[in-house]
Amino acid sequence: MPVPFGTDALPPLSRAAADRDETARTDAAAVAFETDPDARVLVLSEGRSLLALSVDGAAPALALLAPDAVPDAVLRGYLGRIPASADAGAHAEADADAEADADKRMPTRPVEVRILTAEQATALEPDATRWASLREASGLGPLDAGLFTQSLALANWHASFGFCPTCGAPSEPVQRGWARRCTNEGKLLFPRTDPAVIVLVVDDADRVLLGSNAMWEANRYSLLAGFVEAGESLEQAVVREVAEEAGVVVDSLEYVASQPWPYPASLMLGYVARVTAAEAERARPDGEEILQVRWFAREQLATASADVALPGRASIARWMLERWYGGDLPDGLPWTRRSA
Repeated sequence: MPVPFGTDALPPLSRAAADRDETARTDAAAVAFETDPDARVLVLSEGRSLLALSVDGAAPALALLAPDAVPDAVLRGYLGRIPASADAGAHAEADADAEADADKRMPTRPVEVRILTAEQATALEPDATRWASLREASGLGPLDAGLFTQSLALANWHASFGFCPTCGAPSEPVQRGWARRCTNEGKLLFPRTDPAVIVLVVDDADRVLLGSNAMWEANRYSLLAGFVEAGESLEQAVVREVAEEAGVVVDSLEYVASQPWPYPASLMLGYVARVTAAEAERARPDGEEILQVRWFAREQLATASADVALPGRASIARWMLERWYGGDLPDGLPWTRRSA
């Protein structure tokens, strides 16, 4: 059965509606982009994107600008094609169009991201309130959230691979931002994604186990998570991470969904893992990465939300929690880092 993209059936950053149009990642297409009246540009600077001006309390949307409105950029990346109705103030309509037009025969326009320095960004738009991070812009529609996620992932990859990992020579962007070429050996480098598992652990009473990371404030809780190690399957990673962080052995597990998380280059793979009642009593934090673990029944989590910081709404952790809870959870306290 096809997954209904653009709906709550998927985590918030997994509902992208753009066509990545990989065949247009050529120099000729880049030249044509500059004179295409339908072309649009998303701008990014220091992990923040420019938002469109809000009209009558409308939901936030990315500012999509004409190419000649954007100054010279540090880096450009082709994102693909989006519905032609996608423009400032029309993103909700574009999301609806993208969902309804399964045969992809509707008019589209090309869009790329341009990475700006802080100075270039200020010159383009000095109002700091119009620049937002992906975490802050959790109200974006599926189309915009997907473009922002893709842009940030590309930007972070380029920032990490300015030099060839084999010989150390400088590398240069090619293929409209989707590869880098070693200037010494000509070797092509491509964006990589780091798989990580994120686990909603439940016991026989259907309580959920949440942990507080050593880098967070003591009242901040989320699902258990960790990177997949070399030579390890996803299922093995789930069992290992839960045992390492909370001291319990998983009885069974089930894959739920995935979501890109470009901080800097993760793909979060969500699982529900079940433990027996006897095993649940053994839950203990590892004392290093996780300092506290707590079991929450649904009513306990709803009541505690005023005193507990829960994952942000752009995260798969929040989506999985609310899927288990059966509805929206209150936002609770803001997230902060533990003092040194």
